[in-house]
Amino acid sequence: MSATARKTAPMPANIKARKGGVPLVSLTAYTTPMAQMMDPHCDFVLVGDSVGMVLHGLPSTLEVTMEMMILHGRAVARGLSRSMMVIDMPFGSYEQSPEQAFESAATLMRETGAGAVKLEGGQHMAPTIDFLVKRGIPVMAHIGLTPQSINTLGGYTVQGRGAAGDIMMQDARAVAVAGAFAVVLEKVPQGLADRITAEVEIPTVGIGASAGCDGQILVVDDMLGLFTAFKAKFVKRYAELGQTGEDAIATYAEEVRARRFPGPEHVFADAAPKGGTRA
Repeated sequence: MSATARKTAPMPANIKARKGGVPLVSLTAYTTPMAQMMDPHCDFVLVGDSVGMVLHGLPSTLEVTMEMMILHGRAVARGLSRSMMVIDMPFGSYEQSPEQAFESAATLMRETGAGAVKLEGGQHMAPTIDFLVKRGIPVMAHIGLTPQSINTLGGYTVQGRGAAGDIMMQDARAVAVAGAFAVVLEKVPQGLADRITAEVEIPTVGIGASAGCDGQILVVDDMLGLFTAFKAKFVKRYAELGQTGEDAIATYAEEVRARRFPGPEHVFADAAPKGGTRA
């Protein structure tokens, strides 16, 4: 049974019902151990296409494939028992037509047990969201900085300043009317995020937006200090595990070269000990 099919996991309708209530908590996950750690604490867990940059060393999310998302989605599902799993639709898997989007979304949900999919885009993707929702695919929308569109946006810049804020408000309204149960607001000005949160009827999930959003999400490797290639302004490091891990590896290498590891407690005697232990 998939993680999201268990009775303790919330459904998209439960997430939508949290609008204006206790803020939603979410993180990304790509592996079973990480999913197990966040499961007791998160309302939903996102299998993000950021896996391409974080775990596979790709320069952007554009090279992430359906196969990669399915692989990591299955791994995350094994680590969840109470959090709902949402999975990103990778670049090129949904933009061509609503029919293409349905086939891709159905495949992702069927192969991973995800409770919902997330796709990027505002007004121009509203017909696709409507098409999916009417056919049983719960959709989380994503507007603002949409990483799959960096080549047209001009990079990872703040979105929605000035007159562009009105367009983004229209995007938020469009995805809500189309049936999205929540919308991610990425790298948008605080005032605009607060305005969208106040005016749309679905929960807003901020990443580089505002504490006033209905929830927050971060890439887990960012907030744990595991991904160190760069640090976005909106990331708070709650730990520095990357540095801790590098220090541990350096100590291990030093002990191996000095023949201090393995020690007596890590090796096995020539004769089996009495009592049938494995020492």
